[in-house]
Amino acid sequence: MSIRDTTSRRNFLRYASLAAAATPILTEGHFARAAQQQQVYTFGVNHGLPADTVLINANENPLGPCKAACEAIGGIAHAGGRYDIYNHNEILIDTVARQMNLKPEYVAVYPGSSEPLHYTVLAFTSPTRGLVTGDPSYEAPMVGAMVTKAPIARVRLTADFAHDPKALVAADPNAGVIYICNPNNPTGTITSKKDIVWALENKPKGSILLVDEAYIHLSEAESVVDMVAADKDLIVLRTFSKIYGMAGIRCGLALGRPDLLKKIEMFNGGNAMPITGLVAASASLNDTSLIPERKKIIGDTRRETLTWLKANNYKVIGDPQSNCFMIDTGRKGRTVIAAMQEKGVIIGRTWPIWPLAVRISVGTPAEMAKFRTAFKQVMDSTPAVAGVNHNDPMPHLQDLRTGRVSA
Repeated sequence: MSIRDTTSRRNFLRYASLAAAATPILTEGHFARAAQQQQVYTFGVNHGLPADTVLINANENPLGPCKAACEAIGGIAHAGGRYDIYNHNEILIDTVARQMNLKPEYVAVYPGSSEPLHYTVLAFTSPTRGLVTGDPSYEAPMVGAMVTKAPIARVRLTADFAHDPKALVAADPNAGVIYICNPNNPTGTITSKKDIVWALENKPKGSILLVDEAYIHLSEAESVVDMVAADKDLIVLRTFSKIYGMAGIRCGLALGRPDLLKKIEMFNGGNAMPITGLVAASASLNDTSLIPERKKIIGDTRRETLTWLKANNYKVIGDPQSNCFMIDTGRKGRTVIAAMQEKGVIIGRTWPIWPLAVRISVGTPAEMAKFRTAFKQVMDSTPAVAGVNHNDPMPHLQDLRTGRVSA
């Protein structure tokens, strides 16, 4: 390699790191907290909420880490003064690869799935290579597209609130990334594997499919990890923040061909994973009862809540199968959110395409009982509206980039 080649590579990595740092890497927690009133939240910092406040706004798992994960964290904490000298990162990669029938080089570990999501958009979009995403869907890819100045195409969900593969593929013939969240955030609805594979096989040349499977374990959705093993043009994201209850501990995965993973790794500053997250993730994967037990607990609570909502003639959007769902309130969503907050129940945000709908995360049975009481009171006391004209497609994202909270 020549001196010029070496210098060019160093410059590219330096500029890539600068691009990655140009905007915060936002998690679901940032979006959830930034959506609340500024007098209660200041961009991700909780100020003065009563201890009995119900927090069902960030798709968190109220069950927290499993017992094995907590024990693993306690067992490794004494070694926290050293780096990962026992290769816990490699141990986790080997565990994931074995369980998912992948080669270890097809697995990359990050502190949550937000970083690889952001880096994927940075790596594969540009002013001439756009981002295509569902509407409504998780907003984070659009923040990355703002950094690369990529055009953003938002595609409405289908009549049954799945992603529309044909519309996604047709939205931008020069797309760099097509993003599919399955189950979808915020609707909790499913897109069939058949439709995702169709999009993969018919996408624009040179683009990749970014499939976010953060909520896959909570649903009956089929994974497309086998498409990774088949060397297709996609990256699949997984996180330990949802069913594994590790949102505050931070661990996630990017699954893809080694050449694709190498491209997104260029945007990573190279910071080491905390050993607590690594051992907790490995312990969680080895707890064979965790997924079925938690899927049942959260599923039962969700179904009980949805049954009550429908019995009281509240409009649930679609057939949610995750730990979140949306309700068309028939009222200004932000008004409903503020009224619920006054009653000690913090619910999720609205999406601009549906300003009358609010997202609800599934909490514990006791928390959902408080939600039902408060929601009925708010709905009974808040007048319905015919509709809201909302012309700005994503007005709050610029504020999120600078750490300011929208009104």
